[in-house]
Amino acid sequence: MTEDLFDDPRLTTMGLLFEAHEGLVAKLEPVWQKYGLSGLDLNAMMRLSRSPGQRLRMSDLAAQTALSTSGVTRLVDRLQRAGLVRRESFPGDRRATYAVLTPDGAERLEQILPDYLATIERWFTGLLTPEQLDGLLTGLRVIRDAVHPDATAHD
Repeated sequence: MTEDLFDDPRLTTMGLLFEAHEGLVAKLEPVWQKYGLSGLDLNAMMRLSRSPGQRLRMSDLAAQTALSTSGVTRLVDRLQRAGLVRRESFPGDRRATYAVLTPDGAERLEQILPDYLATIERWFTGLLTPEQLDGLLTGLRVIRDAVHPDATAHD
């Protein structure tokens, strides 16, 4: 019975996912560091850049980056000190604070994206056929929506 448990294909699936993630992070990390960013910094800035008005409520940014309220506050504080992000209050709703990508933040993204995208292509998307990539994206969205339903912005 124990042998069958150890050979469960679900363990293989999770192991491969973890190994792929760790390997991709190892390939991408030098790109982030070259531009003075961490992976979390880049993730937050990318989410802001792809949001309407290049801004998100702090609570939405926390959900999308899987950070606590205090964690996203520290992240935005660090990016604000670097001039890459600023905070804005929402007129008429003093409870809502937004993180907004600054022009310097957008410029830093424009600098890093060619290297970042080339690395993603080399070590991830370029290794898959279009059909494999489409299936992976579909599957990842299903899983993300089930385990992390707050990962999409609320407007």
